Amino acid sequence: MLLEAFARFVLDGIGTPAPVAPTERLVIGGAYRYVRNPMYLAVGSVILGQALLLGRPALVAYLACFAVAVVAFVRLYEEPTLEARYGDDYVTYRERVPRWWPRRSGDGV
Repeated sequence: MLLEAFARFVLDGIGTPAPVAPTERLVIGGAYRYVRNPMYLAVGSVILGQALLLGRPALVAYLACFAVAVVAFVRLYEEPTLEARYGDDYVTYRERVPRWWPRRSGDGV
């Protein structure tokens, strides 16, 4: 999922996930039809998988720290920046697609 999300930024958005080289177009295809933050969810899933596979409680603590940092970044920087950059297109996308919990259908975007 992470590689597909990166590819969407390059191919569909004509840019990168890095804030220094943002996409020219809002990316709403692929996994972004189901959830607004698939990259963060993919990384969090990898951390959780490693914690379970290796039986390391420290990785669960790391996941909690990662989650707090990501939620703060998304709410305080990323979402306001995307709204300023893409305007009504982002507002409509945000209203239709959940931030963290993927929806079952990709309809409506």
